[in-house]
Amino acid sequence: MKIARVALSNGQPRLALVEQDNVRLLEFSEQCRGLTELLESPDPAALARALAERGELRPLSEVQLLAPLEQQEVWAAGVTYKRSQVARMEESETAASNYDRVYTAARPELFFKATPHRVAGPGEPVRIRVDTTWSVPEPELALVLTRELKLVGYTIGNDMSARDIEGENPLYLPQAKMYNDCCSLGPWILLAEGELDRPGTQISLSILRGGNVVFEGTTDLGQMARTFADLVEWLGKDNSFPNGVILLTGTGIVPPNDFTLAAGDQVSIEVTGLGTLVNPVVQGGT
Repeated sequence: MKIARVALSNGQPRLALVEQDNVRLLEFSEQCRGLTELLESPDPAALARALAERGELRPLSEVQLLAPLEQQEVWAAGVTYKRSQVARMEESETAASNYDRVYTAARPELFFKATPHRVAGPGEPVRIRVDTTWSVPEPELALVLTRELKLVGYTIGNDMSARDIEGENPLYLPQAKMYNDCCSLGPWILLAEGELDRPGTQISLSILRGGNVVFEGTTDLGQMARTFADLVEWLGKDNSFPNGVILLTGTGIVPPNDFTLAAGDQVSIEVTGLGTLVNPVVQGGT
């Protein structure tokens, strides 16, 4: 079951079930007045079905898809794939051993990624920092977690990264990772009603420039060195998330070192069973 946040013509956010090329609007009640309450309910899928019984059916093309979060924080894990370990070592000679060690260490790399206002939804722009010359998207599966860190769903994430800033000094990681429009999520949440087939879940990245493909790559969740449970357990150590949290699980697709995003590019990330997240790229402004 796929749950989307959508905006109608009046701009009012609503929740909807995604049914192929249509959405069925959920009728809010005292039991559920938004996405957070739905996700925090004992059975989000059952509640969504009940709220959709008399919901209006609309073509997907007639609604605006919003980022699938409300007040949730966004965190991210790094160096969870072998390809990411190699890339991070290449970008920073001074810190290469750190990335090598964290790939095999018990403790994962976890960092704060974005507040909701820094997150772009489907079709909204992701941003290149004005002070970078080497910026890349990082296509990732994102875990949707409740305040108790229960896994209730999955979505697609783009962890934008300024590789030259982080490579200059690992202490610059927050600046390389966290800024306006530094992350995108969507197009909706796939509720976790069973175990994901990790090897069978493929992540694909395509970058268009002037209508032409300038980079594409694929990986699958079977290439991850860590389990979801391991990442979630470490995230929750001495930490609390009163509104829930979304955790990006790392990337296994890294463009070559001579590639950088440019304003006007289009980034498309597809994940098996979840759909496709598409965002244009901008640079400059605030």
